[in-house]
Amino acid sequence: PANKQGRVAADVICGLNSRFAGAQGTSVIKVFDLTAAATGLSEAACERAGIAHDAVVLSPMSHAGYYPGGKVMTLKVVFERETYRLLGAQAIGYEGVDKRIDVLATALFAGLSAIQLKDLDLAYAPPYSSAKDPVNMAGFMVENLALGLVSQYRWDEVADLPRDGSVQLIDIRTPAEFERGALPGFRNIPLDELRERLGELDPALPVRLVCQSGLRSYVAARMLAGHEFADVSHLAGGLRFHDIVTGDARLIEHATPCGADAR
Repeated sequence: PANKQGRVAADVICGLNSRFAGAQGTSVIKVFDLTAAATGLSEAACERAGIAHDAVVLSPMSHAGYYPGGKVMTLKVVFERETYRLLGAQAIGYEGVDKRIDVLATALFAGLSAIQLKDLDLAYAPPYSSAKDPVNMAGFMVENLALGLVSQYRWDEVADLPRDGSVQLIDIRTPAEFERGALPGFRNIPLDELRERLGELDPALPVRLVCQSGLRSYVAARMLAGHEFADVSHLAGGLRFHDIVTGDARLIEHATPCGADAR
């Protein structure tokens, strides 16, 4: 911003009608092998400003999973409730983090909604991205919320979930994943067995789902909605994000790589 402001000052001195368009806090940093980047408002900044907001969290691969060398990143996209106006984004990972934040910074400057991210025509080849880029996927996730196709609960709500049976807490990962570490009070019904075990669940009671990254729990939520379960939510960002944020070392240590969720 200082360099841009210097140019504006020089333009004005020379009689040009030049103005500084503002800054949105776009930044990137390298910490050992990790890259972290951000643009716009964080959730904390939204809270300080009194902006009603929400966010989606995803754990995409840096490029197509079937192409060798892909690495997981964590991407959060923040948007305004009701209007779905794009407010900001943060990402951390090993490859492709700066690319995604630059795209999101441009979308933010252009005034796009978070839903419009799904329509961006971004460069694709397996060594560089997936057919649906992580930025596109964030847009699809926001659209799912806007259309009421799915609802989500956040990592900071997990501890307050009732463990008295009034809410059905279901972990839909595989039994092997569940045995390596699970949230207290959750029972295991693997996604592949869910249709055959619907009789074990009460459609009249709320259901809260969890998986590793949020993908399988989304599929399970849609499956339950199709069987007239009215109150179903899944954990935003899945166990992977919850465990990182809360510092649950036991679950982090035994976490399944995100690729196991991307099926």
